[in-house]
Amino acid sequence: MKLDRKEILKALESISVAGEGKNMVESGAIQNVLTFGDEVVVEVLLSTPALHIKKRAEVDIMKVIHEKVYEKAKIKVNIKVDAQAAANEKAANPNLIKGKAIPGISNIVAIASGKGGVGKSTVTANLAVTLAKMGFSIGVLDADIYGPSMPIMFDVENEKPISVEIDGKSKMKPVESYEIKILSIGFFTKPDQAVIWRGPMAAKALNQMIFDADWGQLDFLLIDLPPGTGDIHLSIMQSLPITGAVVVSTPQTVALADARKGVSMFLSDAIKVPVLGIIENMAYFTPEELPNNKYYIFGKEGAKNLAEDLNVPLLGEIPLVQSIREAGDFGRPYAMQEASPTVDAFKEIARNVVQEVVDRNENLPPSEAIKITTMAGCSAVKGKK
Repeated sequence: MKLDRKEILKALESISVAGEGKNMVESGAIQNVLTFGDEVVVEVLLSTPALHIKKRAEVDIMKVIHEKVYEKAKIKVNIKVDAQAAANEKAANPNLIKGKAIPGISNIVAIASGKGGVGKSTVTANLAVTLAKMGFSIGVLDADIYGPSMPIMFDVENEKPISVEIDGKSKMKPVESYEIKILSIGFFTKPDQAVIWRGPMAAKALNQMIFDADWGQLDFLLIDLPPGTGDIHLSIMQSLPITGAVVVSTPQTVALADARKGVSMFLSDAIKVPVLGIIENMAYFTPEELPNNKYYIFGKEGAKNLAEDLNVPLLGEIPLVQSIREAGDFGRPYAMQEASPTVDAFKEIARNVVQEVVDRNENLPPSEAIKITTMAGCSAVKGKK
């Protein structure tokens, strides 16, 4: 069979390069298409040196030609990188090194909640401890600028990060507790001091804790985000390539409505951060004297139904247990205990998170820090006098 060049170009119009609005033909990424019977050579010029972008472009080109032109076509894709554009991108993103914002950190997981008070920070602390007990190296970034709680939960309220010199540069050394590396704005403020900052100041403080810290080698960096879907969330996702997000909710309708918004934020076209799943906290209450009974105080299986509705995994359920709260207040996360049904619940969640990260890394390209100029659907509303 003799392949038709025009037919191939028309097929290639259905492909767009990541980060660009135009298709590959319209944008000029397709430099040339040469056909020799059932063989075709596609020459491509990309503006990014990112390996996963080049690989995805190659796979997409081969797939669309096989599907829309000729399934037995012999295809060769030659990809070149625009040196000037690549240099400009590197200058604009000096912290991005081979797809990783922080060298040595394998996975960055954001833990969020649409609503405050659902136990997001408690879940983060216990998940960190459980992963560490499983043998992973873990860091926690307390990104809840206005309500940092990790110093209390890890019993390091009076600790301060020290300065260390790495490759001739001064870096912050995270505080360590229970084999977890921790940084929080709480280390730099007094316990009774309110943080009264606008968004840009908060973002700058976060960037310093992210990029001016000696995190070392980590399997997971867990980021405890503030409640809601605001400025801090965007700043984090613009600064870091997030591997995936976990959303925490209680079963009650009001919390689920906000959790739905949180999932929607991560999956939106402007963000596109994979959602690893939903965790249901305070799922049920079991009195000590009635160990076989479950009382669904805040509703039953609300997060499970939401997960099914949004087609994201339910990572697990955590019961409403007084000692979880007491352990957090005491500065020794509940998951430090050796064995109990609730500790088992945290273990199941940790295993599910790890599995979802593995699946995500196998099936999706590496994450990149997002680039946001304007948010779709948002508009400035001017007040009238």
